[in-house]
Amino acid sequence: MKDVVIELQNVKKVYKTGAAEVYALNGVSMSVERGDFIAIMGPSGSGKSTLLNLIGCLDKPTEGRVIINGVDTSNLTDKQLTELRRDTIGFIFQHYNLIPTLTAFENVELPMIFKGVPKAEREERARELLKLVGLEREMHRKPKELSGGQQQRVAIARALANKPSILLCDEPTGNLDTKSGRAIMEIIKGLNEEGVTVVLVTHDPAVAGFAERVVRIVDGVLVESVQQV
Repeated sequence: MKDVVIELQNVKKVYKTGAAEVYALNGVSMSVERGDFIAIMGPSGSGKSTLLNLIGCLDKPTEGRVIINGVDTSNLTDKQLTELRRDTIGFIFQHYNLIPTLTAFENVELPMIFKGVPKAEREERARELLKLVGLEREMHRKPKELSGGQQQRVAIARALANKPSILLCDEPTGNLDTKSGRAIMEIIKGLNEEGVTVVLVTHDPAVAGFAERVVRIVDGVLVESVQQV
């Protein structure tokens, strides 16, 4: 039996707007096992990104528990949450979030600098990761000199810098054409086949088709979880 690496127990996230309370998530419970590939789908405003942010420890639930690798994150300090994100979770965003003044190589190297990885080791790993995503010839270019698809490849390499066991992807193909998007998804699928647990938010059924399971969320409530062949 696989290990459960992500567990949400009756999670609620409430935002207050004046006197009103808005439930971004309303009692969500789910589990993700090691090596799973989960796609989260739902209409805009359904709570998909909120759910991903809670799994990624970028936010805390109003109620309920988010457990990562057996650790109840509600008991962690901000420093411990930062270390958990740094060492366990890789993030890929729709808008790449690369630092424009740094080269592709420097963007990939940066998370390892924050972790204190020795210079020779981090430089070797940055080169290996950029080769993995097919950008060994573009490693010294800055983001503005790269296409959208190439920038997202850099973002994937950066997300893998500290060898995360969990990869969280928020609309990773949202700004890409169909061909580039499929190429990105092939990379993500390959990482999953090597053992990385992937949780992905998407509006695109073609992107969700790469996942093993599709979770649908509507108005902050998990309404369906379907295993795909």
